[in-house]
Amino acid sequence: MMALGIDYGDARIGVAATDALGMLAHPVETVPAQPWRAALERITAIAVQRGAQCIVMGLPIRQDGTEGTAAEKVRKFAAGLAALLPEGTRMEYQDEYGSTIAAAEQLRAAGRRTHRHRPVIDQAAAVVILQDWLDAHQPPPGL
Repeated sequence: MMALGIDYGDARIGVAATDALGMLAHPVETVPAQPWRAALERITAIAVQRGAQCIVMGLPIRQDGTEGTAAEKVRKFAAGLAALLPEGTRMEYQDEYGSTIAAAEQLRAAGRRTHRHRPVIDQAAAVVILQDWLDAHQPPPGL
């Protein structure tokens, strides 16, 4: 299944997509979050172009398991996106706790200076979110 991963932020939105087999997540683009309507339209265009059947939104869950104002913003953005997506496109949420930190560590390990590459970090965080979701939905080995 083709899916997009979204790392929503107030300034930038990282977008990742699955490969053709639906096994691996890859970076796609960093979309400016403002103006909001333009961001929704751009992500919708990416979803349509790639034939995405599912959108996986990173949802910031607190360590105690509750949702705060950041999660509220993500859900509001997801609702706006869902209204523009083709009928039948699923919207799912994946706990994004630590995704940006993991993405920055991966980039540093690859020799990228993270303070100069914020848009790349947003894409990498979307990759982490989507890959976590893919890994959780893979059938057990041998099936």
